[in-house]
Amino acid sequence: MQEEQPSREQLLLEIASLRRELEDLKNKKADLEILLEMTTEHSDTVEAQLHQSNQQLQAEIAERQRTEEALQASQDTLQSLLTILTRDKSDLEILLETTTEHSDTVEAELHNKAEEAVRASERRLAQFLEAVPVGVFVIDASGKSYYANHTAQRILGKGIAPEDTAAQLPERYQAYVAGTHQLYPTAQQPLMLALSGCCSTVDDMEVHQADKIIPIEVWATPIFDEKGEIVYAIAAFQDITQRKQAEADRIKLINQLSQLNIAYERFVPREFLQFLKKETIVDVTLGDQVQQEMSVLFADIRDFTALSEKMTPSDNFKFINAFLSRMEPAITDNHGFIDKYIGDGIMALFSGGADDAIKAAIAMLHNLAEYNQHRVQAGYFPIQIGIGINTGSLMLGTVGGKTRMQGTVISDAVNLAARIEGLTKEYGVSLLISHQTFLQLQNSSDYFIRIIDRVKIKGKSEEVTVYEVFDGDVGELKDAKLSAKTIFEKALLLYKNQKFSDAAQLFQDCLYYNPMDKVAKIYLERCQFSSPTFSLSGD
Repeated sequence: MQEEQPSREQLLLEIASLRRELEDLKNKKADLEILLEMTTEHSDTVEAQLHQSNQQLQAEIAERQRTEEALQASQDTLQSLLTILTRDKSDLEILLETTTEHSDTVEAELHNKAEEAVRASERRLAQFLEAVPVGVFVIDASGKSYYANHTAQRILGKGIAPEDTAAQLPERYQAYVAGTHQLYPTAQQPLMLALSGCCSTVDDMEVHQADKIIPIEVWATPIFDEKGEIVYAIAAFQDITQRKQAEADRIKLINQLSQLNIAYERFVPREFLQFLKKETIVDVTLGDQVQQEMSVLFADIRDFTALSEKMTPSDNFKFINAFLSRMEPAITDNHGFIDKYIGDGIMALFSGGADDAIKAAIAMLHNLAEYNQHRVQAGYFPIQIGIGINTGSLMLGTVGGKTRMQGTVISDAVNLAARIEGLTKEYGVSLLISHQTFLQLQNSSDYFIRIIDRVKIKGKSEEVTVYEVFDGDVGELKDAKLSAKTIFEKALLLYKNQKFSDAAQLFQDCLYYNPMDKVAKIYLERCQFSSPTFSLSGD
């Protein structure tokens, strides 16, 4: 078949179309050339922008890849979880279905097991409470008796009465305050305190039964439920008869030991043990000793031998004890202690200073004045005492043998104190002190003191100066000595300077104020003999 040829008009149209296409192509070529030229001009910028864009694109691609990987991982995880959940759901559905089918059976079984467990616990608790060696008593929240174990019923003498309230318990069980016939106060009962939420313990309660009294110790505490409310109060108690008896025995033993210790202190002064650094007399051994600086006081009743001859032995003891019991407080009140009684005499020691010894001696003389008033009122003659005090170093310790020993002090200071006490008879004064004691006084002007003499004591190589302290003399005698004190001192100075005639005149003046001043009389006699070498001994 022959192909049909295009017509002339068609060809012309085609040619015109081709011309327009050609013209368009030329225009596009021109545009491309312009574009090419512009592109060439900005190629570096474009290249840089393209490079940057390429990098950003690469980064975005990488980030997207990571995001996609993360999303994929999350998806995988979610899928796994979904799978697990699906499986669990399936299992739960199966379990729910199975449980639902057997719920009644399971509930009943669990209930039975719970009841059995409770019963077993109750049995074990009951066995435990019955086995414990203490009484157990329980009341409920309303105060009604709930439970008492066997031990509780034995101690209380009877079982519980459920209708009893806590307030009735003391009367029902005859619970009293220990040592009294007073029913135990309701408000102080441990069970009542437990119902108010308090834990308490008492040991002052007794249960009175027909033939015996049982002291008990009670502990009580509240019991709370899961809501914190008190549902019970429980008390545990025990018979403490043996413990109370042991306590009574212990107290009795302590009292006996205390009395024994006090009795020992009457024979061995507590201060004596303290100086030896001993706790008790049991710790003291033969030969224990310590060196101390002390003031030693000796006191003695004048003419006691003559007095005692007029008394029966029994009256002698009464008289001595009456005298000594009045002297002792004066010594102890001034920080001294009595080392020993020597017949009617006293030997006392003072470690705190010479002032304590002198104050004690003055107090003794004051006590003696009161005692004499009592004696005179009773028809007896007044008595006089002499007191001598010396201060020095001494050895305090124990002497004796294996079967008999005693505490004592050994020193020349002790012997000198005894000698000075003896001089009070010679000079007719009540209280003499040594020069060593005078020097130890904190303030000698606090006392009425006058120098008496320098004497040669038997057994001593050196003379000793002695002073009279006349604060303890009765009022008129003390006033007279005080009035003549200056005259006496001037007279004594004249006597020492061997101006015997002038001294004698002044001593005579002293006797004008105090005719009983034996010291002035002695010096007056010495002046008359015109010899200062006249001496006295303390034998």
